[in-house]
Amino acid sequence: MRVLRLKDVMEMSGLARSTIYKYINADTFPRPIPLGGRSVGWVDSEVHEWIAAKIKNRDIENHQ
Repeated sequence: MRVLRLKDVMEMSGLARSTIYKYINADTFPRPIPLGGRSVGWVDSEVHEWIAAKIKNRDIENHQ
């Protein structure tokens, strides 16, 4: 298991910091895990699953 920092999540998802936190607050993006102090990270597999779900939804919408 790998823990991603915000910069990595932004690069993987293509989302800005503010958008990531907006989606977290809306419960539509994986929640970060506390790493100590003010540091947080995201579980790599959860971010990959979120991206895969976006791709799947895109493909379903395009075939309707």
